[in-house]
Amino acid sequence: MLFLRSAAFNLTFYAMSVVMVIAASPAFLLPSGATFRAMEVWSRATLWLLRVVAGTTYEVRGKLPEGGVLVASKHQSMWDTIVMTAILKRPAMVLKRELLWIPFYGWYAQKSRMIAIDRGAGSNAIRRLVAQGKAAIAGGRPIVIFPEGTRSAPGSKLEYKPGIAALYRQLGVECVPAAVNSGLFWARRGFARRPGTIVLEFLEPIPAGLDRKTFMSELETRIETATAKLVGEAGGPSALAAEPVENEPHPLRGNRG
Repeated sequence: MLFLRSAAFNLTFYAMSVVMVIAASPAFLLPSGATFRAMEVWSRATLWLLRVVAGTTYEVRGKLPEGGVLVASKHQSMWDTIVMTAILKRPAMVLKRELLWIPFYGWYAQKSRMIAIDRGAGSNAIRRLVAQGKAAIAGGRPIVIFPEGTRSAPGSKLEYKPGIAALYRQLGVECVPAAVNSGLFWARRGFARRPGTIVLEFLEPIPAGLDRKTFMSELETRIETATAKLVGEAGGPSALAAEPVENEPHPLRGNRG
């Protein structure tokens, strides 16, 4: 049953994505608000499809971030970017610059002024990141960044990248940490879409003005502690380890780490 429901979701999800992306193409000729609306509709449709076909619902805990704040979230699944687009107002996602080169996906990202970072550009990348971040904050948009830089499996932790510290210090805004257990239900490189409830939890904001070391320590502690709690609450990785894992391509851009 799990295989059949997962297969049905994946098939309808990819088909829906292609149709919606092409149908919304006229939004490229309109103001960026139209592009945001198209992305929000796609995200909400995906969450609905996940609930109806795969039996996977979600719960948001904590106060929803609003306006020009910095949101630093654990990243376990493609689901994380989908839900942020669905529930936040015009979020500015920090993403790899290479994603802008992908047809349709990259075009939507550029039109909606997502924040692209070139990881190989060193200090220049940080300067551009901060400049784009300041523009987003000035526009009253929440910035969403995944401090580890890529998806990590439940129960694992990657090194937190310096970009989050640069944004926090240069923008002078509070940072809202976020924890998630999405990887248990929509794995980073898994075929299965498991029934249950994904939890996204927005934690207490970290006030602006802390020094870099204190901020990074506090951010990592809060995110990792809350994430471990959510993963344990849902049964933990060991309870789901029996299923085989297959590569999972993005509907528009193929595999990525």
